[in-house]
Amino acid sequence: MSTEPGRMRGEPAGGSRREAARRRRGRTFAATFAIVVGVLAAVGLAGAAASVATGPRVTDVRVDPAAAVAASGSRLILTTSQSLADVDASQVTIEPATPFAVDTSGRSIGIRFALPLWEGTEYTVTIVDVQGLGGGPASTIVESFTTPPAEVYLLQRSTSGDDAIFLTDLGGESAVPVFTHPHIEDFRATASHLVVSVRDDADDTAALIVAGRDGADPRELALPGDGYLSNLQSADRGDLVGYTYSDRELGEAEGRESMLYTVSVKDAAAEPTRIEVPGADPRVAEWRFVPDTDSILLLSFDGSLLLTGSGSAATALGTALSIDGIARGSSEAVVERLDQLSVIDLTDASEEPLVESDDDLGALGDVLPLPDGSTLRTSAELGADGFPSGRTSVALVAADGSARVLFEASAADAVLQTCVSPSSRYVAILVAPDAVANPYDTYQLPLPERLETHVLELADGAEVVALAGSSISWCQVGPG
Repeated sequence: MSTEPGRMRGEPAGGSRREAARRRRGRTFAATFAIVVGVLAAVGLAGAAASVATGPRVTDVRVDPAAAVAASGSRLILTTSQSLADVDASQVTIEPATPFAVDTSGRSIGIRFALPLWEGTEYTVTIVDVQGLGGGPASTIVESFTTPPAEVYLLQRSTSGDDAIFLTDLGGESAVPVFTHPHIEDFRATASHLVVSVRDDADDTAALIVAGRDGADPRELALPGDGYLSNLQSADRGDLVGYTYSDRELGEAEGRESMLYTVSVKDAAAEPTRIEVPGADPRVAEWRFVPDTDSILLLSFDGSLLLTGSGSAATALGTALSIDGIARGSSEAVVERLDQLSVIDLTDASEEPLVESDDDLGALGDVLPLPDGSTLRTSAELGADGFPSGRTSVALVAADGSARVLFEASAADAVLQTCVSPSSRYVAILVAPDAVANPYDTYQLPLPERLETHVLELADGAEVVALAGSSISWCQVGPG
């Protein structure tokens, strides 16, 4: 039998050897792959079994503590390891206590804080009996976060140099100027900006400047014309500001007087939008942004009280003399009617008289409503003869009428304004000391040359600090 040269009988050809090697390697890889897949599957099943056995656990936490102290509506979002059965509010406890709402979506639990939180405070959220959508054991979730300490902006006008807006903590030792200008009328701080109303004394022209909260990158916003601004205010969210505007030249049949405009400070090219109510006097005497909405409560020159919003029909609320205020995180406004002070619920226009104080506080002045139904009331104390003694008090009057005096100014001093921090933890009281010898400046919004802002704990009236300056950024409107 003949054979090919160089190959022994029974020896496989080179191609056959390589094919056999490939088959052996393939069987080895398949076996190894199967082992790895089996191990991974076992680990996955073990992990799933462990998750089910221990109940849902938190895998991610999202919260913005700075936003939580600045405005209502901030959220804590907890993401868990399982899709969840609905969590009820009764399962949630927050310490310190604050009103909230809860919702469940997939693997996430959302806690919405109805009011701004206290500054410089550790909050602990506990959720019990948290269960997966498919059943299994329940778990308890506990998460904590700390809000930042309070910081405020204050205006200091100068008789010899530039006016300045300072940023400071409540210690008062770390104040730094963040914005200066030769003539600052007023300012407001939004969530991300400072908005400053200024004038050029050389040609008596107004400007509205927007900058970062640190004063950086200032730019001018467009105005309706060459005139005067007043009643500068900012919405609780959305970087929306508003003001009343009057033309420089006014005649009997021409010129805009006290027209209300709003503008977004986010858009450098934004044009101001005029807020008009068909059939109503276009001149606005007082106005307020309604918290947590796009609505505006305004009082026209003819005494009509109107609730309106951009693009919506206005609701007539009768006649009034003034708007005292609207509590943050609330729909209740305190207004002065011809015959009484009233509290109006702006959601349904229902109305009740302002609760009388159990104590005789004197001749009532400003009333500032708070979210819990209480009010801060500034009153001129009366002497035994029934005439003002010259002393002024600021009292906290609860919803049931019980009263507690927080602050008293001497007969020589004048209380100009009270404002409450967004969290309602602190009250700021603006005082002009030695009022008779403390002359006003000649600004469009005139202020005494020397001003003190006293910050007190609302809970017990303890004074935290007294700061030089006015227009603390907690205020929704300017002093005066």
